[in-house]
Parts: sequence; structure tokens; C-alpha cells
Amino acid sequence: MTAILAITFPIYAAIAIGYLAVRAGWFTPSDMRVLGQYVMTVALPALLFDAVASRDVAQVFEPVYMLAFLLGGLATIALGFAWFTLTGADRPRRAVAVMGMSCPNSGFIGFPVMLLLLPDQAGVILALNMLVENVVLIPICLILMDLARGPAQGGLPRRLAAILWGVLRRPMVIGLLLGLAVSLARVPIPEAGARLLAMLAASAAALSLVVIGGSLAGLPLRGQLARPLQIAAGKLLVHPAMVALAIALLGALGLTLSPDWQVAAILSAAMPMFGIYVVLAQEQGQEGMASVAMLLTTVLGFFTLSGFLAVLG
Repeated sequence: MTAILAITFPIYAAIAIGYLAVRAGWFTPSDMRVLGQYVMTVALPALLFDAVASRDVAQVFEPVYMLAFLLGGLATIALGFAWFTLTGADRPRRAVAVMGMSCPNSGFIGFPVMLLLLPDQAGVILALNMLVENVVLIPICLILMDLARGPAQGGLPRRLAAILWGVLRRPMVIGLLLGLAVSLARVPIPEAGARLLAMLAASAAALSLVVIGGSLAGLPLRGQLARPLQIAAGKLLVHPAMVALAIALLGALGLTLSPDWQVAAILSAAMPMFGIYVVLAQEQGQEGMASVAMLLTTVLGFFTLSGFLAVLG
């Protein structure tokens, strides 16, 4: 139990510090948005670039890991879509709920957890998760949200192209792609540059957790609990279960993962939803439901992550 708390306590203590800092008035919710912007546009891109560029490309890609993470995410999207259709959710609520179930917070929470659990692989795990999420899972959810407003403007192919172009313009994706280019070209990074990247990357973990806590303090918490609890259960339990099932099925086909990579995949899926979830839900008029779901998922995640660590450890 002590070993588990050594991982989960620092994570949630940093989140609590951010929450209390905003509640006490030391920072405002707008300050958290600025700090979050720094993490997303500077610290995490530097971390991703460094994690990929400093390794041979063969050390970066774990295709079985990516496939398991992808299949688990797709299965979660399908199950979430079916469940919220059967339970009578309208199209905007269904789209927001499916996104909440299937898009983990790999950058702001997942990376700090991996840094404590698997420090040598944490950067690569983040890079692989970001590839799967940004290229496949998030675009699918954005398309569902777009279709919830009616037929896609200009047709689905044009809307898909616009979404993918938006993904490619994100600083984290740019940092990841530049890192891959440097790794493929085998360009050595000068020592001064490596130190700069390491310094910027080191600021990502703690600050991202403080931002999560501060953002929770500013959420407009309103709405009923039934659907947010379903979203939380889907994110914290169904998503990792689907990834674990994908790992088992791939293993039966002879595509095996080492124990560390299995743990990384399941825990990555068990993270709360990503930080801009509530912002995206506002476009559907569902920020109340999304805010409650995000708070519940983040709080309950302490117990579910501790449970997964106990079982998988």
C-alpha cells in the first residue's frame, strides 16, 4: 500500500495544491488557463521532442502497444455510443459523453504518473499515446460532436480534413513530428540544446497537475449526477478494461507486450479525461454535465488508479 501511495499521493497532492491555490485567491481560473497554455505550447512539446529525438526510431515505436491502445479506445467509443443511445441521451449529450469516456489526459496526468512508475519510458509512452489519441480517437469524437449539430458543413470528407489539419497544427503534435524527423535523420542534439529541452520538459509534470487542480476549482458544477457518473465509470473502468481485453486478444494472436508496456497501456486508459473536455462540451451546450463528470472522474480516479496499481503491480 505504501508503494502505491508513493505514486498516487504526489499526483493528487499536486492537484489539491492547484485547487486550494485558486480557492484561496492566490491564483485565478484565468491564471490556470495561462499556465495550462504554457504546458501545452512549450513544456509538453519540448518533452515530446526530447523523448523522441534523443532515441533511435526503433526504440520509440511499440506497434503492439499502439494497436492495443487504439483497439481499446475504439471499443470504448463503440460501447459508449451504444450505451448512451440505448439510455436515451440526445445526440449532443451522447457525443460529449463518448468523448469523456474515451479520451484520457495523457499529458497532464498520465505523464506524471508514468514518470513515477516507469521513468525511463514515460516520455515514449506519452508520445505513443499522443499519436493514437490525436490521429484517431480525438478526431472520431470531434466528428461525432460535429454531426450532433446536424449534417457536416461541406460534407464529411472536408470536415475530417479540417479536423486532421487542426490536429497537425497543435504544438504537441508539431514537437512530436519534429522529434521523429530528427530521430529518423539521426541528427545529434547539441549538449546546450539537450539541457534546454530537459529544463523545459522538467517543468511539465508538476505544473500540469497544479493546472488540473486549479481548473477544477473554476468549473461551473451543475447538473444531475446520473449521466456524469456513467461517464466517469466508462472512463475509469470500461476504457482500461477494453485496453486489457485488446492486450489479451493480441496476445492470443501471438502479438505480445512486456509486462511494463501492458501496465502502461492499461493505466494510460484509466486516466481521467483530457483537460479541454469542458471547453469542447461548451460547443454542445453540455458544459454542466461535462464539468460534473470531470470532477467526479478526477476525484474517483485516485481510488481506481490505486486499485489498478495494486492489481497490476
